[in-house]
Amino acid sequence: MAQQVKVPTVGESITEVTIANWLKSDGDVVKMDEVIAELESDKATFELTAPVAGALKIVGKKGDVLAIGQLICEIEPSATITIPTKIETTTPITKPMSATGGIKEMKVPPVGESITEVTISTWLKKEGDFVKLDEVIAEVESDKATFELPAEANGILRIVAQEKTTLPIGGLICKIEVAEGAPATPPSAATVATTPVAPASDNKSYAAGTPSPAAAKILDEKGILATQVDGSGVGGRITKEDAAKAQPAAKPEAKSAAASAPPVIASGGLRTVRREKMSSIRKTIARRLVAVKNETAMLTTFNEVDMKPVMELRSRYKDQFKEKYGVGLGFMSFFTKAVCAALKEFPAVNASIDGDEIVYHDYCDVSIAVSTPKGLVVPVIRNAEALSMNQVEAEIARLAGRGREGKLSIEEMTGGTFTITNGGVFGSMLSTPIINAPQSAILGMHNIVERPVVVKGEIVVRPIMYLALSYDHRIVDGRESVSFLVRVKEMLEDPGRLILGV
Repeated sequence: MAQQVKVPTVGESITEVTIANWLKSDGDVVKMDEVIAELESDKATFELTAPVAGALKIVGKKGDVLAIGQLICEIEPSATITIPTKIETTTPITKPMSATGGIKEMKVPPVGESITEVTISTWLKKEGDFVKLDEVIAEVESDKATFELPAEANGILRIVAQEKTTLPIGGLICKIEVAEGAPATPPSAATVATTPVAPASDNKSYAAGTPSPAAAKILDEKGILATQVDGSGVGGRITKEDAAKAQPAAKPEAKSAAASAPPVIASGGLRTVRREKMSSIRKTIARRLVAVKNETAMLTTFNEVDMKPVMELRSRYKDQFKEKYGVGLGFMSFFTKAVCAALKEFPAVNASIDGDEIVYHDYCDVSIAVSTPKGLVVPVIRNAEALSMNQVEAEIARLAGRGREGKLSIEEMTGGTFTITNGGVFGSMLSTPIINAPQSAILGMHNIVERPVVVKGEIVVRPIMYLALSYDHRIVDGRESVSFLVRVKEMLEDPGRLILGV
């Protein structure tokens, strides 16, 4: 008799789910506990596993919305599914050398003061694997950063929460059957006589060809499609090492102009659309930016700065600076030091609102906006006012690198008092940056363009950058905001003031 598979209960307030994707086709032979479909609710994505082995008969189609308990598919037990008929060994293949009988439950650890839930991004180990203490077994993603999950004991891994599952802090992720020693060496292929379960194509894991988050970032930077890389990970998943070794495909030889001309696409041609779920960090960015627009009295004031003095100073000393300190001399250190000096003169720009009180800071924790493959992150340079130019450059390089690798900690991204964002690196001429709450102001840098300006009655060409200061008018008055921006402009146009402190 066919085994009926119904939509399982996936959450207290969830009454229906959508069939996001079938990972197996109608008529396929499936194994017990094999993932056969992905279900999606309004809160999370879940994996549907086969309760028994057999032939799959699909009832609900992709995109169908089903209620909890509604029939989704049937599995007919199949006689073609066999197990090894002879194993000439007395030692189990995956059984540890010495099982203690203990069970270690691994739960979601506290990962930050304001984080209440996380999502299982990727399992680096599979069900039944032997894992070692402190070995990284999974990647966990919050709305702010990605964390590595190390094993808390030696033993056999039993996965409870599947990939893409969202859990609260303290939620059960997996269990480890505690063991001592290492797993026994498996017998050679010659000693195991088996009957094939299904054709090779049926045994291919649904994870085949899917890159891990770290691998996806590397492939994106190289401009390589995941379909061009063979995965060596569990179930054919593309690992970080696979992506690092991958090389772009050789460009085809040049053809004649007629042969290489693009075809004319007539109306009715193939026009595909791709949809992707928003990541946790992208959802948080969207929610925070909308909240800032709705909850603050935000205004933006503009000015321009002649970058010639800074550019000449940088050009004159950048080689000596690099040789002495081991870091490059960029524009960000000049702006950071100029901002710190101006914040000391106009403390309201360095303040924040807490209920009915204004909190003034006697230090400058400057947040630097960094673009990463997962979205915008804003790591913080602590006590920037006390750092030298080379220390500022070294810290910016360190934080930017960790941001691009997805390794920033919560502590490195919280607590800033003022933010600098540089849209100029992407070619932006002018913008109105949005405040990074609960801060009261943010400085926007833009691209440097040669423009005609009047200097001492003469028209000359100078490298000009437009500056934008967005500020919360509940704390910062117009006089303070304009004066702050003018002070930054003055110190950049006469960088000797940064050294002399005048």
